[in-house]
Amino acid sequence: MNFSEGAAFDNPQKWRSRGYLPHYDVESKYQMITYRLADSLPYNLFPPGSAGGSPAESLSRRKSIEDILDKCLGSCILKIPQVANIVIENWSHFDSVKYDLMAYVVMPNHIHVLIKTLPINPLSEIIHSWKSYTSRMILNFLKDESILPESLSNNVVWQKEYWDRFIRDYNHFIKAVEYIQQNPVKAGLVNKAGEWPWSSARCY
Repeated sequence: MNFSEGAAFDNPQKWRSRGYLPHYDVESKYQMITYRLADSLPYNLFPPGSAGGSPAESLSRRKSIEDILDKCLGSCILKIPQVANIVIENWSHFDSVKYDLMAYVVMPNHIHVLIKTLPINPLSEIIHSWKSYTSRMILNFLKDESILPESLSNNVVWQKEYWDRFIRDYNHFIKAVEYIQQNPVKAGLVNKAGEWPWSSARCY
């Protein structure tokens, strides 16, 4: 397992932002990514444009968001087996082609996934592809089954942004995998990580 020498900030030109969250968009790096359903957080708690502040404030804000996500608010359509499988099958389709899929979990209203991006495959393009394809497939399924939640009636499945974290070294990698696979336990959904059906923990 080859980690890049130096810090995550070795190439400032790879940092980009659409005015909300900064992203380190670089190939051949291990990255932990989190994204969530559009209706997963109460709008008044974290409205667009409320990000910012010092690194400590940003970390505190992110932890607050993750704690709220683990309360499984919103439609939680990702707990529907067919919907969760759409997400996992999409990740698996390009495994070893655009990235190496290392670990993942599909929670009821958000996901965590750890990948190593491969050359000529920027992270932003990978995530755009994930969201675009799964959004269409999920909406088609929910409409066919007549179970489309009112909160998603505007046909927006995913929240616009995502959060990514550059993996610094092997110890950081192990902690990231543990965090991902223990999330269902932390949220009180199961007693053991391997009991959650939509997690790479079942394969370990």
